[in-house]
Amino acid sequence: MDVRVLGPVQLLVNNRSLSIGGRKSRAILAALVVHRRRAVSSTALADAVWEGSPPITYGASLQVSISNLRKALRAEKISAERILQTVPPGYLLDITEEQCDVGRFEMARAAGDRAASPAAAAGLYRSALSEWKGEALADLRGLSFADEFATALDEERWQAASARIEADIACGKASAVIGELRSLISDQPLREPLWGQLITALYLSGRQADALEECRKLRAILSEQLGIDPSPELAQLERQVLRQETIGQRRERHAEKAGLMMTTTAAEPPAKMKRCRLHLSDSRVLDVPLAGIRIGRMSDNDLSLDDAKVSRYHAEIAPGRNGLVLRDLESTNGVFLNGLRVNHDEVLQDGVEIRIGSTIMRCEANPG
Repeated sequence: MDVRVLGPVQLLVNNRSLSIGGRKSRAILAALVVHRRRAVSSTALADAVWEGSPPITYGASLQVSISNLRKALRAEKISAERILQTVPPGYLLDITEEQCDVGRFEMARAAGDRAASPAAAAGLYRSALSEWKGEALADLRGLSFADEFATALDEERWQAASARIEADIACGKASAVIGELRSLISDQPLREPLWGQLITALYLSGRQADALEECRKLRAILSEQLGIDPSPELAQLERQVLRQETIGQRRERHAEKAGLMMTTTAAEPPAKMKRCRLHLSDSRVLDVPLAGIRIGRMSDNDLSLDDAKVSRYHAEIAPGRNGLVLRDLESTNGVFLNGLRVNHDEVLQDGVEIRIGSTIMRCEANPG
């Protein structure tokens, strides 16, 4: 049995796709996959399928769809009641990570992060990325839960692709990733880690002039679109290329290091940053006071972002023992620091990039 959501929703047995009904049935299956091995209430399923406005008879409608899914499994000699259980207060899909593409993707990506060598990591990241057959929940887009899930998974897909490129560079395959990096940057021109990888790959391929030209392009894009300079890490990388210094081919583990910045110079411990200034991609500039700020979609936040991908109270920048910290307030789509999802309090440093929804903001130390 194999359930796929990294593309159109599919239920397969022995590599053969089963007929599972229309959009409603696929939405129910997808929602159960997203919350696999956890009970999902009938109310939550109805809200997902009918966008918060379910009919009065939604309970009976859910039962019919669940019954049809079980019937399809029974026809393949699969214990439907064990796999698709009725449990208070709703339903539970009892499948392993190996039985769904999103589970296999997450397992392989995590194994890549832990891999002992760049070659092993590259292979694991490739395995993770091979699970994708298109846009996540491609046939359910327009449903809020599907859009939110796809947004979060797209970020993880990008992280895996970036980590695989990093591992390939560390394996001495810098020339092979240049074309791919150019394509990724054309789609996401504000992703500084990608620029760092492209500059590094060009330089390690003996193309110093081209590497410096990419540095110039990045400066122009950031200045024109955000009114800011490249991050300190990229500025350091540019200096290394200009001086023809050795650049280490080092893979930074996503779980341990934010940024994917490839330099050989050890940085001095950063000074505590008690105040900062945020430069937003919509040209707004906001001074963050000692007390910090709260960020979200609601108008009573200190920084309000009118974006469907932003939760009502999404994140906060708050004072911490080591200076200002960035904290995710259990948002739906996550908070990203230098392209990596924030899972715990992260101390902010001068030049880091924060992304919330579609808004990118550069953090600048503000001693005032």
